[in-house]
Amino acid sequence: MLSKMTHRVHPYIFRMSQLTTWQSRWFNKKKQREYLKEDTLLREWLEKKLVASHVKSIEIERSPNIMSIFIKTSRPGILIGRGGEGVGKLKSEIEKKIVKIWKGKIPEKREIKLNIEEVRSPETSAAIVAQMMVDDLIKRTPFRRVMKQMIEKVSSNREVKGVKIALKGRLDGAEMARYEWLKRGRIPLQTFRADIDYASKTAHTTYGTIGVKVWIYKGDIFADKSAKINN
Repeated sequence: MLSKMTHRVHPYIFRMSQLTTWQSRWFNKKKQREYLKEDTLLREWLEKKLVASHVKSIEIERSPNIMSIFIKTSRPGILIGRGGEGVGKLKSEIEKKIVKIWKGKIPEKREIKLNIEEVRSPETSAAIVAQMMVDDLIKRTPFRRVMKQMIEKVSSNREVKGVKIALKGRLDGAEMARYEWLKRGRIPLQTFRADIDYASKTAHTTYGTIGVKVWIYKGDIFADKSAKINN
């Protein structure tokens, strides 16, 4: 007897040819594996280091002599610091991290450019919403209150047409792990033109880890990218 298996696809990758683009943008046949490893390790390190800054995404672009890193955050002031001191310090730390990744054998000299971009509406970003929920769960705020408050905050934005939030783990320290979710509006996951932002985060609490998943639907976008239908 054959068993049926579900096939889950990340909403971002699912819409790669339609609405989204690569978060690492470069091409190099000879050093593809090395550069991919560098991007992955650097992005993971930055996400952990900048967790308090509520980062939406980290994008990397390469040219022959320049490596540009774009950090989109809802708290740019924390990163920039007084007189731009934070940017200079972070840039030097990134350079040291790259040396560690390559184990001191960097293939070529290149300039690192750090660009900080502010996210104007953090409640429309799934990554930032998920991180805010993680912060509240670590502070031992009741999970149902966290879910209801976040649903209200996200759905109050005019751009948002639907939102779904899911938690999984030992919620409020219960003996058995369980799955809880709330939804408001539409989340058309199988529609290519649907502009859906998705993120998953992990809250490390005293009772164990709690998984947080967020889906945010912001209307349909058609081929010309300008005709956006808000249902």
